[in-house]
Parts: sequence; structure tokens; C-alpha cells
Amino acid sequence: MLTAEITRLFSHEEARLRLATFEAQPLQELLGRSRALKREGHGSAISYSRKVFIPLTQLCRDVCGYCTFAQSPRQVRKPFLSPEDVLSIARAGEKMGCREALFTLGDKPELRYGAAREALRELGFATTMDYLAAVCALILKETSLLPHVNAGVMTEEELVRLRRVSVSQGIMLETISPRLGERGGAHFGSPDKDPQLRMAMIAAAGRQRIPFTSGILIGIGETRLERIQSLLALKNLHERYGHLQEIIIQNFRAKPDTRFANSREPDIDDLLWSAAVARHIFGAAMNIQVPPNLSYSDFPELLDSGINDWGGISPVTADHVNPEAPWPEIAQLQSATERAGCTLQQRLAIYPSYVANAVTWLDRALVHKVLREVDADGFVREDGWMPGSLERLPTPPPAVRADRGIDALLQRAAAGSRLSEGDIVRLFSARSGDVDVICSAADELRARMNGAVVRYVVNRNINYTNVCSYRCSFCAFSKGKTSETLRGKPYDLALDEVARRAREAWDRGATEVCMQGGINPSYTGEKYLELLRVVKAEVPGMHVHAFSPLEISQGASTLGMGTRRYLEILRDAGLGSLPGTAAEILDDEVRASICPDKLNTREWLDVIAAAHEVGLRTTSTIMFGHIEHPANWARHLLHLRDLQERTGGITEFVPLPFVHMEAPMSLRGQSRIGPTWREVRLMHAVSRLVLNPLITNIQASWVKLGEAGLAALLQSGVNDLGGTLMNESISRAAGTQHGQEFAPEQMEALIETLGRRPQQRTTLYGPVPRERYEASFGAPALAELTMTPFGSRTSVRDGLASL
Repeated sequence: MLTAEITRLFSHEEARLRLATFEAQPLQELLGRSRALKREGHGSAISYSRKVFIPLTQLCRDVCGYCTFAQSPRQVRKPFLSPEDVLSIARAGEKMGCREALFTLGDKPELRYGAAREALRELGFATTMDYLAAVCALILKETSLLPHVNAGVMTEEELVRLRRVSVSQGIMLETISPRLGERGGAHFGSPDKDPQLRMAMIAAAGRQRIPFTSGILIGIGETRLERIQSLLALKNLHERYGHLQEIIIQNFRAKPDTRFANSREPDIDDLLWSAAVARHIFGAAMNIQVPPNLSYSDFPELLDSGINDWGGISPVTADHVNPEAPWPEIAQLQSATERAGCTLQQRLAIYPSYVANAVTWLDRALVHKVLREVDADGFVREDGWMPGSLERLPTPPPAVRADRGIDALLQRAAAGSRLSEGDIVRLFSARSGDVDVICSAADELRARMNGAVVRYVVNRNINYTNVCSYRCSFCAFSKGKTSETLRGKPYDLALDEVARRAREAWDRGATEVCMQGGINPSYTGEKYLELLRVVKAEVPGMHVHAFSPLEISQGASTLGMGTRRYLEILRDAGLGSLPGTAAEILDDEVRASICPDKLNTREWLDVIAAAHEVGLRTTSTIMFGHIEHPANWARHLLHLRDLQERTGGITEFVPLPFVHMEAPMSLRGQSRIGPTWREVRLMHAVSRLVLNPLITNIQASWVKLGEAGLAALLQSGVNDLGGTLMNESISRAAGTQHGQEFAPEQMEALIETLGRRPQQRTTLYGPVPRERYEASFGAPALAELTMTPFGSRTSVRDGLASL
């Protein structure tokens, strides 16, 4: 009989009504609806975790009627694996691309066996949980694997201890029915299978914000009503705490030499029905898993039930709980998944939605280990490539289509329709062959809009100061009190050095100087005017592309005037256009984390709109690959599209992949390590489609991506290679290894190798005079820079004190 405490977790009447509803539906109808729910919540993705199975001990105080995992001391070679054993298994897994160390062990063997107590003493521990915590810490220290703990019933204090050294934990509820603990039942003689104990532990895990796995075991004597009652009880706890990252529907398999050796196993239809019911009860978002190895060769049929996860698959170790049922090979798993029209995606032991809120769900010490391993969707990064590195571009996976539904989105985008946020997220979530289709669609649109021409501008960066009063967590360029460990020293260029650099750039064929700097606390709006005037006085014909929206806002406020009036003064003094930088991600939930003291989204858009209103054109940018996600990208692009529809003042869109090497938030372990190559391709291609027909120029950054990256992106919707950037310094400060100048000779050679036609342009996409074009080729080497130390004209102490 169910206890009052358990029955409070669900309604008997609801359970009976649900059972009647589910059983009244033809199986194929039920399965079809569950598949639709799965696609609503997870798209075409089917996930799995590549793991090693570490059976720390097979001693157990319980005697479940179906279990062959639990052994007695005389049946095992030694009571516990040694630390060396554990590391050996983990390192073998590392070599095979595993990310998860699954610790499965018997319940509290020291309470039953003297041999277990003695073995623990020899290892230096009092309890199994003490030893488990120690070996989890060892795994984290010595390997790249992330522990997942399945250690039976634990106290809340034990859960907390293991939270510090694991990214997720779990316990199968199996069933909520206490009947199975009675004589003859599957759980007779197994005190740790008491449903009330297990539900209490699952609730405690929720209170402690532990990403948690649970589920039911079908076919051990429970009824279908009890299955639904069990699922409803778990759902109730999940609605309260939000911590159940997956629900497993596991089918009983009869094993020789057990009390249940001759019991009937659930057939495939019963398993499919149970998994589909779980999907309906928990809804579209929940991760529903059915272990594929327990269905043997029938495992591909499991996808019919609306599951979205295969669970942990090991290329190294057996399923020690079900040793008679080998894992399917990962290639076999992938083939079956693709035949079902889905894509196989590797995940960590912690699921993507929990990765997205890692600071909530993980111990602080584990956050950086997780973030380094994942992409923007929270799945395992496909390769080791990173922006700014000299790593070769990864080889694309076989081109398998999974989401044919994107074809209609691509047609709408090519026709100029405004896509929704959800539509754009769907495009950004594409994998495998769908990525190729998106890139091809973008390139077809590029050819229609821009023909075979690929443009670039000869320009020079003049970053006049790297002293900044802001604390943007992604920036390795600016200097202040806390940035002594980052590259370079604080400087504030003398005006004659600014003029010299402008003259030298002109002599080397430049038509533009791009001027930006940190928000120097000693600067006022007059300083920006002074910088502008000195360049125009030295080289009247030079286009000055200068001052981010943040600098414009700061300059205007120091002079006590509105943004629009200050922009008019700058325009009249010779400012030609504004860089649309300091945008980062135009979504305040991200800005609040990475640049909380900067302009918010609306303020940034207002400055850019004001510039357009006074006749100044601007570029637009996005910095992606740090803490944000595809929904944030979508909002950013829609903000730009809507602004351009109102003002028409944006000349180009420039995706800027986050270079993590020296970025403060990366050094602190608070960000990902930049976008993956798949995400870079998609950002350029999707932006071409989403911004069509309003922004026609999509630019790729050679500083972040190198020549090989540019070549690939020129076939993914890109039509512009930006500037030659004499003395590029901001990305180099962040750690990029792609140099500080990309000369016209290199630009044009690269463009021509792809059968395209290079064309040098001005900042505003006009033709350059022949004299300028010829001067840009064969330019002499740049003279040595003079970096005026900050404080050489003002007090260093006074300047830094104001930071």
C-alpha cells in the first residue's frame, strides 16, 4: 500500500484517467504524437554520452530478484577498484573520446560485509561514500572526464559532498509501488529499494540543485497504472525543483541465476508504449532515454517512441549491470539515428539545458571544465578548432540531412521575409548536411546580391589608448588596475604619433583610418574631436571611421549635450562613419554578465540610429562564442534587421568570433572557448539570410579566422573581407595568431583562387581612385610604433585612481 507521503505526489484519479486515455489510443497514434512532442522540444537531435563505466564496487547490501551486478565478497577479485584501476579505465576512455566517467556501485556494502569494511580501511576510508568522493576528485584532477555518480541511496549531506566532485548524479526510482518489496517481489530483502527512501533522496537532490537522472524499470511486477503513478510522482518533484535532467525507461531483462530468471520480459510494444507515455507526461522539453543495448538488434525501433537520448555508450567498457547486452557501436548508433531522419549529437553527463545555467547547477570549481567542452547548444564540441588559432579547419562530417523543414525557412529568407526568433534558432541548431544546405542557400543569395565581386578596404587601425574604466569580462585589450597580467602596458598616444600613423597609412595606399580606444577616464568629448582634427589636418583626404557607440555616449555626456548634437559636431569636424562595435550581444540578459556597465541594448541601438539620422553610416557587429546561445544570436540579428529597416544606415554586418586565449572571463573559467567551426559557418550564412535584403554586405574577419577560414566562408554567403588593418592590436591582445596586417596582394590572391573578382573599396563601398589602388601594392614596411606611456602627460596615479 502506498504511503500518504508518496500519494501526495500525484493524484490517483489523474493516474487512472491518464492510463485510460493512453490505453484507448492505438499504439501508432500514441507514438506519432510523442514523436511530434520530441521534435518540438529537441528538433532532429538524438543525444548520447560517450562514457566509461567504472564499477567501483559490486558488493551491495541489497538482493534484488533480477540483479547480477551485485556480488558477494567470494565472487569478486577484490572488494573495491583501486585508484590505479579507476585511472586506468578513465585514461583508456580519454583516448577513445569519452567525456563521462559513470560510477555505478552497490549500496552501502560496508553495512553488510566485513570484507568491505576491511578493504575501505586499507584504502584509508571509513565509508564507500568517502572513497567515492576521493576517486571522483582524482578523475577530475588527472583526466578530462567528468564524473556522473549512481551510488544508490544517499543522505543529503552525501549528495552535497558528491556535488563538489561530479557534474550529475542519479538514482532509478524503478517503481513507486511498495508491493515489490514484499516477499516474492523483485525488491524483497533490499532496504534501499524502498520507494519512500528513493523519493526523499530525489527531493534532496532537487533542494541541492543537482542535475539528476531517474526513471522507471518496467517488467518487474508493476502494473501500467503503477508506472504512470511513478512517472507522475517524479514529474511532481521536477516541477518543484527543476532538477530532473532525464527520465530513463528501462526494460527488465531476465538473467540466469536470479530469482527472476524465468520471468516474462516486456515486449518491444510495451517498451515503446511506456516510453511514449513518459514523453506525454513530461512534455516536449524533458530528455527521455531508453537504453539501446537492452533491445539488442531492435534498438532502432526505440526512436519511434519519441525518445531523444540513447544514454551512455562506451567504446571501452561493458555495461556491468547488463553484461549480456553489449553496447551498439557508435557508428551503428549513428547510422540508425540518421536513417530515422535525426542527427546523433554527443553530450556530457550534464545535459545541455543545465549547461546553459552551469553556475546554478554546478559547483563553481566544475563550471570551467564543462564550458571548455561545449558549443553554444551545450553539446560536446565537434572538434579542437578555435578562433584565432593556427589549427587546420576541421573536416566536415558526412553530409546527412535531418531537418527538411528548414528548406521552407530558407525560401522565405531568400525572398526577404522576416524570420521569427524560433526560425532563426532552428537554423543555428543545424548539424551535418543541413549546415551545408544553409551555407549553399546563403551563397546563392550572395551571388544574386553581389555577383562574383569580393571587396576589401585598405585601412589602418589606430587604437589611441588602451586605458579603460570599464570592466568588460571579454576584453584583453583594455588596461586598468586589474589587468597588469594581460598583454602590453597602459598607453595613451601622443597626437603627433596619431598624425604620423595616419600619414604613413596614406602613403601605403590607405583610404581609411579606423580609430577606437578604451574609455579613458581622462578623456572628454573634446578629446575625440581633437583626435579627429589631427588626422584630418594631417591627411585631409583620409576617411575617418571612428568612435564606438560607447565612446560617442561618453563623449556627449562629458560635454553635457545630447548624443545627436555631439554626432553632428563630429560629422562637421570630418568624421566619416562609425564602427558598430561595442555591440557584443544585443540582448541584455547577456550584457548584464559580460559588460554590465556598458550601454544596454536599447542605448546602443539609439546611438546607431542617431548616427544614421545625422547622415553618418555605420557598420554592425556581433561577438559570439562566449556565454551566449542561439536565441541570443537570433535576437541580436532581429534588432539589426529592424533598425536597418527604419534607417537604412548600416553598410555591413561583421561576425566577430570570440578569441578566448587571453580574455579575462576565459582565464577565470567563465566562458566557452569561442565558437566551433560549424557555428562560425552558420553565423555568416544565417546572417546573410536573416538580414536579406536590408544588409547586403556580410564580412569575414581574417584576424579571427585566417586565410583558410576566409576561403571557406566566401562560399557560405560572405562577400567582403574587411580591412587590411595595418597594426591590428585588439584581437592580438586576445591571443589570435593570424598577424597584424593582410596586405592587398594577399587579399586579391586569395579571392582569385576561388574564381571571384577582387575589388578594392572605400569605407562606404565606393570605388577607390586609381592612385590609391596602386599605392597600396608593394607598400614599404611599417615603421616602428611609438607607444606613449599612459601618464607621460598626465599623472599615472591620478588616472588609474579614477578607474
